[in-house]
Amino acid sequence: MAEKQESSLHLYNSLSRKKELFEPINPPFVGLYVCGPTVYGDPHLGHARAAITFDVVYRYLKYLGYKVRYVRNITDVGHLENEEAEQGEDKIAKKARLEKIEPMEVVQAYTIKYHEGMDALNCIRPSIEPTASGHIIEQIELVEKILENGFAYEVNGSVYFDLMKYRESNDYGTLSGKVLEDLQSGSRDTEGMDEKKSPHDFALWKKATPEHIMRWRSPWSVGFPGWHLECTTMSTKYLGEKFDIHGGGLDLQFPHHEAEIAQCRGAHGHDPVNYWMHNNMVTIDGAKMSKSAGNFINLEELFAGDHDKLEKAYDPMVVRFLMLQSHYRSKIDFSNEALQAAEKGYHRLMNAVDLLNKMEPPKNGTNGEADSEIVEACERCHSAMNDDFNTALVLAALFELSNRINALHNGQIEKNAVSLSAFTTLTKTVNDFVFEVMGLESLAEKDSGKTEELVELLIEIRAEARARKDFETSDKIRDDLMKIGIRLKDDKSGKTTFEIDA
Repeated sequence: MAEKQESSLHLYNSLSRKKELFEPINPPFVGLYVCGPTVYGDPHLGHARAAITFDVVYRYLKYLGYKVRYVRNITDVGHLENEEAEQGEDKIAKKARLEKIEPMEVVQAYTIKYHEGMDALNCIRPSIEPTASGHIIEQIELVEKILENGFAYEVNGSVYFDLMKYRESNDYGTLSGKVLEDLQSGSRDTEGMDEKKSPHDFALWKKATPEHIMRWRSPWSVGFPGWHLECTTMSTKYLGEKFDIHGGGLDLQFPHHEAEIAQCRGAHGHDPVNYWMHNNMVTIDGAKMSKSAGNFINLEELFAGDHDKLEKAYDPMVVRFLMLQSHYRSKIDFSNEALQAAEKGYHRLMNAVDLLNKMEPPKNGTNGEADSEIVEACERCHSAMNDDFNTALVLAALFELSNRINALHNGQIEKNAVSLSAFTTLTKTVNDFVFEVMGLESLAEKDSGKTEELVELLIEIRAEARARKDFETSDKIRDDLMKIGIRLKDDKSGKTTFEIDA
């Protein structure tokens, strides 16, 4: 871990539209809230982009010495079918109805799948992962506060945020740059338009229709919270009424994050957060990812190569590497060509790291030109991350260092041309940024895992051969494994274990 660098880290604030010096409210503590998935389908590349973006933010803040509380929610209620028109059935309830199971079975199944996908991408799980359905009481309390402050009204059991009243003393649309008069309704359904004072008002609480199965008691009706309410409730519950960083996908700026700002001002009288961060979108072969276009690829398909758009399976680390090659505020295009290029780049970088970690440090090296080039490239890793988490420039610097490592290994740079101090800086910087900050996994570790899986498979085949009294095959498997340094041990119970020679 590096010494704390709070004076040099700058990040792009979506609200001010400029890079700002990062100054936490209560150092060394940092509060980070990120909008998580709505768990009604398999995790896909859009989920991965957001997760990797803020995983790197989380990792780097911790690397700088901050004590980070990272909160990422699970949306399990309130997301209706048609987000643009904001009407229709709850997405999770619809999935449950179609599959003839309980809504929370849908939630559980897809939350597990989301975790498995993000774990494969080596994203660290957040400090707290609250669910919307687990915070209904707190959401009701927040609605009561907004009502009490005069920024909401109740009609026929539903409660709406009063945007016209709010705009008498507040701006609305600053984050997204939208002009309210040009916008469509922010309500959760257009059928209730006649209830609202303005078509732009959005629901804080909706009275449930008889067929709506996800419902809770409230002071106004048996119903359910509006989608925007959960993030305001859970972010402020766990991070305080004012916290440091709020992140999410660019598509959430409007209406979701605009509504969050309005709700927080309506309840607490001030903005919820100092810095807003938004990652850009993912495209497939240059086109927006959508099921209707046939280019919607979930992570399971990507890792298995099981999609018409894919020529082969891609390792999760290749996917992570490809995302890190672009700045988080840039669009990123997935194609077989891009993935295959990323695969080569990932292998090239990890092979260099492996060579470096096997090298003997120089004993009598001198400080010269090679030293200054190594140290300058190492410093660029830090400066690139301090410049709005620019992972693309970090990787460029790491590839430059890879060239130095290969040159040292091949003898193109003499060992004594590099001082022990520069070599130590090189080793620490490369390992810190590749593993701790970028979150990549070494090829050696991945190969080791695959080797163990293959040995277990051969042990199983050998056991079947022994059961058939095919001792020739059984002995051949044992002997051939011994030749490559893998020794099998059979105990008295018939169980077989193995050891791999170092």
